[in-house]
Amino acid sequence: MNQTASSQTGTIARSAGMVGFAVFCSRILGLVREQVLANFFGAGLAMDAFVVAFRIPNLLRDLFAEGALSAAFVTVFTDYDQRRGRAATWRLANNVLISLTLLVGGIALAGILASDFLVRLMAPDFGLIPGKTALTVVMTQIMFPFLPLISLAAVVMGILNTKGKFFMPAMASSFFNLGSITTGVALALALPQYGVPAIIGMALGTLLGGGLQLAVQLPSLWRVGFRVQWVVDWRDEGLRRIFWLMTPAMIGLSATQINIFINTFFASSCAEGSVAWLNYAFRLLQFPIGVFGVAISVAAMPVVSRFAAQRDLPGLKAAFASALTMSLLITIPASVGLAVLAEPIIALIFQHGRFTAFDTVQTAGALVFYTLGLFAYAGVKVVVPVFYALNNTKYPVVGSFLAVAANFVLVVLTLAPLQHRAIALATSLSMILNFVFLSAMLYWHVEGYPLGQMARSLAKILLAAGAMGGLVYGLAAALQPFFLAGFLSRLAMLMAVITVGALIYMGLIYFLRVPECAALTAQLRQWLRKS
Repeated sequence: MNQTASSQTGTIARSAGMVGFAVFCSRILGLVREQVLANFFGAGLAMDAFVVAFRIPNLLRDLFAEGALSAAFVTVFTDYDQRRGRAATWRLANNVLISLTLLVGGIALAGILASDFLVRLMAPDFGLIPGKTALTVVMTQIMFPFLPLISLAAVVMGILNTKGKFFMPAMASSFFNLGSITTGVALALALPQYGVPAIIGMALGTLLGGGLQLAVQLPSLWRVGFRVQWVVDWRDEGLRRIFWLMTPAMIGLSATQINIFINTFFASSCAEGSVAWLNYAFRLLQFPIGVFGVAISVAAMPVVSRFAAQRDLPGLKAAFASALTMSLLITIPASVGLAVLAEPIIALIFQHGRFTAFDTVQTAGALVFYTLGLFAYAGVKVVVPVFYALNNTKYPVVGSFLAVAANFVLVVLTLAPLQHRAIALATSLSMILNFVFLSAMLYWHVEGYPLGQMARSLAKILLAAGAMGGLVYGLAAALQPFFLAGFLSRLAMLMAVITVGALIYMGLIYFLRVPECAALTAQLRQWLRKS
């Protein structure tokens, strides 16, 4: 690996390490939140209603908070920070924050008024069960104000990331989960005494969590120099650039939201609990995506944007290749481990209270199919921001709509035999198609990147992950009686199997000399020395 690539690998690894630790904390709390939901509500009517109610404003959150706006803002803000000076940079930040508040606040208000229509459109078969649609509508109205709160939090995170502050913005989502858990549980216990369904408490907790995710970042925003100014200039060049970048990106991301809509529509027509089973399975999948895929993407984005602003194409390609290989290095073994240990992991985390053994089997079936596309989920999060940094959003749009078409066809073909598992399979295969398409188009657009080096690393990763998967499967089968014992025995056995699998994989990767492994090992040694 040349010096430029090695330098970028180290830079991204250090930043990704901080982000990864913070996101790890958030994902752990997210799993606790899902455990609370599973324990209190299982996978029945209330949980199906909550998932759909949260999903409606969350579809828009993906567009405004973690998708088009976030990537477009970081690209333009980085350019201003590098070229325009302090005053122009902070004026742009104020203009974006205030304009976004007005725009997304209006969308949230319209969503509250149209909640009944939106619920009936997304989950028409809920109307076949008395009270299910009405409960979903109420929770949708409660959670719609979550949209502007989380959108503002995403812009603040973009400002802080550009200023080299990664840890606190990544930790902010932990406060979302803390607020959701503490307030949600307290209200879920209290509200039934007043004749209000307990699940309403979790909806109110979600709203408070969104407010906390924004609030905890504000002190850091102040420390990097931001000061509030009333700026609403819709003709501002920077704001228009952001909207210009956002528009095609939103069209592309809307394809993802169409996919989610299609999947929810079909899942609501399957057996009761299908929406919840898919949700629990995807939440587990989001753990490695968030800890590794998002962390590497967030860390790489300012590096890639800086190279793009400086017109340094070799540096950009080296940074991208290192980020993508690092993503594959971690997500491929994670997908193998999740697939092999799906049932014991789900049983340990969720099978309490109203979440039954039957729910475990159904959720595990979905998770196995979801893991097929884990590397592609993380890979897309690395590839797409590179196109944004290059001011080229055409290919992400095309790739997204190819994925929508593939997803729809695959669901229709496989829904009857596979039921809710068909949705997980179609989602994974369509995401793989999207990733392959985007990688090929980027290769053509930047006139090549070190594909041979990446292919050699991928072959070694697949070899190590396959060997690890076989050994973990055999070990888990030998220890099967312990997985049927009490909670502590199951936890100890599962942790032992996961630890053995991780050590085997790391040993093989080190032996096979994957270049990115050296950067991650150096970062780990640095953390241990500090500890």
